[in-house]
Amino acid sequence: MPVGSTKNLNFDHPDSLDTDLLIQHIKDLRLGKAVNVPNYDFSTHSRLLEVTKTEPRSIVLVEGILIFSEPRLVEQLDIKIFVDADSDIRLMRRITRDTAERGRSVHEVMEQYKSTVRPMHEEFVEPSKIVADVIVHSAGQSGDVALRMITNHLRAEAGLPFSERVRGESGEDDDTNVLDKDSKKRGDAEL
Repeated sequence: MPVGSTKNLNFDHPDSLDTDLLIQHIKDLRLGKAVNVPNYDFSTHSRLLEVTKTEPRSIVLVEGILIFSEPRLVEQLDIKIFVDADSDIRLMRRITRDTAERGRSVHEVMEQYKSTVRPMHEEFVEPSKIVADVIVHSAGQSGDVALRMITNHLRAEAGLPFSERVRGESGEDDDTNVLDKDSKKRGDAEL
């Protein structure tokens, strides 16, 4: 689509996504086939000619704020995790990202937030969390516990060793990244 024609599209609505392609990619990966994932330029709102080849793995992570709003996509997901963040945190993250990475002004980000982001969140994202198997609240230490539980569950599914809780160099608790060390040797999933 030409750059000018995408200017007025609501990219926070599920219809703006190529869900059929995502579903096909998930099915192909399950069948052991590599897929070519489109790359996007978010500053011009356009798909690039360049793609990223993605090889099948024992675990495939699919992420996005609208993935639970499409029942056909939800059917493809074995474990559904919803990360629940407060609206002020979501807005601060969007301002930081869009001004630094997408060349937008704070005013532009706020206008988009008011006109499409917040209404679409309320209409599609918030209600869709009901299909999640796990809801992780991003604030507080419970997020750390949830991350460790999820990571260990995925390690068990992939037949990989569990993470260990150790003291890092800073003296803070840290998870040893056993997966990265061992999986790269075997070509398994990366978490």
